[in-house]
Amino acid sequence: MAWKNPWYDPAKAHHTPEGFRNPEPDLRQNGDLRRWRKERKAAGLPFPPAQGYDGFIGQWWRRAELGGSEDAVWWLGHACLLLRLEGKYILIDPVLSPRASPLSFYGPKRKTPAALSIEDLPALDGVLISHSHYDHLDRKTIRQILRRFPDVEFVVPLGLEPWFRKRGAVKVTQLDWWESTQTMGITVHAVPARHWSMRTPFDRNRALWCGWTVKSSAVNFWFTGDSGYSDNLLEINRRLGPFNLAALPVGAYAPTWFMRGQHMDPEQAVSLHAALGEPLSIPIHWGVFELADESLDEPPAVLAAAMQAAGLDAARFQAWKIGVKRSLNNISQENS
Repeated sequence: MAWKNPWYDPAKAHHTPEGFRNPEPDLRQNGDLRRWRKERKAAGLPFPPAQGYDGFIGQWWRRAELGGSEDAVWWLGHACLLLRLEGKYILIDPVLSPRASPLSFYGPKRKTPAALSIEDLPALDGVLISHSHYDHLDRKTIRQILRRFPDVEFVVPLGLEPWFRKRGAVKVTQLDWWESTQTMGITVHAVPARHWSMRTPFDRNRALWCGWTVKSSAVNFWFTGDSGYSDNLLEINRRLGPFNLAALPVGAYAPTWFMRGQHMDPEQAVSLHAALGEPLSIPIHWGVFELADESLDEPPAVLAAAMQAAGLDAARFQAWKIGVKRSLNNISQENS
């Protein structure tokens, strides 16, 4: 019997009887994946960083230091962030394994070390997961989290709750786009993203994908998750902004003819940053896994050039070192 979407709501354009979809048109055509893989292999892409992998790690990585008690954010590499808000610790899309893959011996290999381990965390109150791809939802990391913090609360997009329940999670909240939950003294909204989901050849788009907004008394944060650019994203700022903190993707964009429907390039991220009013923005989705054709060290350079070309304040949106911490005390004043 064909699988039917148990959460299907015909009044919602991103729902289908078979799963979920983007409201924007699909930019890929049949054969594009094969064409990309063939061209990538022929060109030997991606190239190593200009200074080699050891040089890249030396420039762009440090061990995360979790001291202090103030509101803070750590970028832990790729799309993984740690938030400390009002004394609560929240992980977003934690992937700490050697590969972003269902297999331990094959698939995209981590090129920079994990900036921390789950054992390093003094506490963990919540985990937000944007979608089911292996570079955002890692079974081994989730297992480590549940072993150390069995009462942690997971907030996930529609369709992923069964996956977490099956692995022993007790507190799981799943949300559709524009739905919210009050937890840990903060408000969390699931918001649209232009992407897709799949963990096996048989479950494509059966679970939703999303971004998250996280609002505390002092911080209003938008984590886009994986998303291609769309003018529809501006509705998030209209409904839930203004934001004083954002995490915008700048990696896995090359070649743009193949990646543009699912990943932003740095120029598009700069455009979105400007449209948001130039909050403190963290460039994410780069620096760990080679998922597309650009080299690991390309996104920071392209981002810096795009910010300069746009005439924007580089300090508001520039590459962070993996593992770095930024205090969020007085963030609204800093953004004024």
